[in-house]
Amino acid sequence: MAWRTTKLIAVPIYLILISNGLINSLYFYLDAGAQRCFIEDLPLDTIVNGKYKGEEYDNTKHIYHVNPQLGVQITVTEVETQEKVVNTRGIPEGKFTFTSHGAGEHMICLRTNYTGGWFSTPQVKMHLDITVGESRMDQDYEKEHVKDLAGRVKELNNRLQDIRREQQFQREREIQFRDLSEKTNQRAVWWSLVQIVVLFYMCVWQLRHLRGFFESKKLR
Repeated sequence: MAWRTTKLIAVPIYLILISNGLINSLYFYLDAGAQRCFIEDLPLDTIVNGKYKGEEYDNTKHIYHVNPQLGVQITVTEVETQEKVVNTRGIPEGKFTFTSHGAGEHMICLRTNYTGGWFSTPQVKMHLDITVGESRMDQDYEKEHVKDLAGRVKELNNRLQDIRREQQFQREREIQFRDLSEKTNQRAVWWSLVQIVVLFYMCVWQLRHLRGFFESKKLR
């Protein structure tokens, strides 16, 4: 992004340019009815917001003040095609906005229109703030990037839900396996007890049988 002034007027101009990211602020001096232009190199489809204020010098009070009779003509022209993007006349203090339809240099011109008198040509101090926003291509890229991130977040949420369902299923399987194990253990215990009882009765029966057998042998 570059600023250049055109040599349309031969008057002393004092310029302060503050560049902070995409914001350019400056002020300059010119006579009433004079014009001052600046060249701004802009990308395609870039939104530009401008804010201006014209202050007239009061020779009696030796101060600059806003005079309602001072008008400001603003024109923005594409240098390559000479197409006027903005052509408006406003009050001493106002705003303007435009979107660059093509990439390249744009000429931003400000002209003062004084209606206070034929022979009065007071000096004007003009303040100008230009804010260059993101291009629409960048905005579209950001939107696509946000959509991509949203899609990834949704995919991660779906995976997380799948993991939670799998964990819940595993917990249910563990509960079922524990219940089955407990039932199996209980059956094994009962079966062992049954076997012990059966063995006990078999032992008793065998002892009684052997006792009877030996007693019958003695009687003979």
